[in-house]
Amino acid sequence: MEAKVVYLPKLSRVAVCGGTHGNELSGVYLVRERLKTRKKVEEDELVSVMTVMSNPRAVQQGRRYTETDLNRCFTHATLSSSTSDKTPYEIVRSRELNSQLGPKGSPKAVDLICDLHNTTANMGLCLISYSDCDWICLHIFRYLQSSMPDTPVRYIHFDLPIGEAYSLDSVGKHGFAIEIGPQPHGVVRSNIYTMMQQGVQHMLDWVHLFNSGTQFEGGAVDLYTMVKNVDYPRDRETHNIIAAVHPQLQDRDFCLLHPNEPLFQTFSGETMTYKGPEPFYPFFINECAYYEKGIALSLARRRNVEIPSIQLERK
Repeated sequence: MEAKVVYLPKLSRVAVCGGTHGNELSGVYLVRERLKTRKKVEEDELVSVMTVMSNPRAVQQGRRYTETDLNRCFTHATLSSSTSDKTPYEIVRSRELNSQLGPKGSPKAVDLICDLHNTTANMGLCLISYSDCDWICLHIFRYLQSSMPDTPVRYIHFDLPIGEAYSLDSVGKHGFAIEIGPQPHGVVRSNIYTMMQQGVQHMLDWVHLFNSGTQFEGGAVDLYTMVKNVDYPRDRETHNIIAAVHPQLQDRDFCLLHPNEPLFQTFSGETMTYKGPEPFYPFFINECAYYEKGIALSLARRRNVEIPSIQLERK
């Protein structure tokens, strides 16, 4: 029996965004390089590619954000809330980006947003998306895996409805973040920059192939669905952190964490173990930017998902 093919609309408009966090420098420099060598909107007969510096004020200051985290400003509630002259810059900027790339959830939104990020965690290259059944995103993920065999490429699924999806990539009809690490914030490492550059180019190559009518065969892919975040142990009175990620766990992103295995080491040298009911896959382990959010690491469940063959719809 011949496998069913899902026919999908052309990806006419794609946005490559960087600098959403102003100190995540691979995306900042990649966007600068694209803008230096290309127009803001690059068009050919198959696709129009827009290059966007998402948070120019934070980039200029070399900070993650100036007043509030831009990559938490794209829920329907935030985008539709009232503003005043005291509204934080990033909320104002999220409205501008929503007008430029959206509006979110509308037929006018760009077809695909790829938002570029760095992490201090040892995560390799990850695509982060709000859907586990967006066949465009999952096929791009599969293409990157096959095109970059020496790079660990993974797909993280945040299980949130689109109205509650808070990041820039949720503005497009399809979208994902490319998250690459480890790289310290405020630093650009050549190998990490090159990995991002290659990932973006492979993504654009895939879009050209899809828009030219190439059929992509279906199959099975593994993805990681986020289950929960874990905070650092804290003093009950001062709320100060009293332990760090255990040395046996540090840098072991996506290595299965079992109950009773080391999780934290207190500053007095005691080991605190993982007390969860089942094993999970940790990621964003000891991410620098998440200290302020009360997150030491996130835990995910690995799932195997069947994706169908896809091809450009026939008119």
